[in-house]
Amino acid sequence: MDLFRKICVYISSYIPLYFLILVKELVEIANGNLTFNITNTVMLFINLALIIIGLVGVLFTYKKEQYLEVEVVEIKNLTCQNFLPYFPLFVLFALAFDLEFISMSVVYLLILAMVGVVYVRNDLFHVNPFLNIIGFSSYEVAIKSGEINKKIHIFSNKKVSPGKAFANSIFLKTAKK
Repeated sequence: MDLFRKICVYISSYIPLYFLILVKELVEIANGNLTFNITNTVMLFINLALIIIGLVGVLFTYKKEQYLEVEVVEIKNLTCQNFLPYFPLFVLFALAFDLEFISMSVVYLLILAMVGVVYVRNDLFHVNPFLNIIGFSSYEVAIKSGEINKKIHIFSNKKVSPGKAFANSIFLKTAKK
């Protein structure tokens, strides 16, 4: 998977956070606690842009990336191990960060960038709460492709069982019977 697609999938993992922050900021503006100043407007547009980039990245990766035929030998569902520890981070960001202050906005963006570097460099794509929320489960699967046997972390929106499947670097699709 190319670097651009890796970054887009990383950005998608925080779509729930961007959404929570958008809601928080819009409710504060609607209640008169905030106004549309430059910082608020910029952060609203940044979060909206990140949602769009994340969605496009996931859709492009799911629909367009090449899939190889593999044989699933062993499966372990990791969904709850990857989702629950990640969710408190959303709450921390959404509740604790007041993005109407330039300093907090800069810290917010720097934290996202630093986490992104670690996420992309270490291929932590199996940690993606957004995909869990929209119906995908995270699995560790042992696959066989020709003479190659390996374990990979993968997402699937269907229950995975041993047998033929099609996989790319992030998603697994079951073969039609």
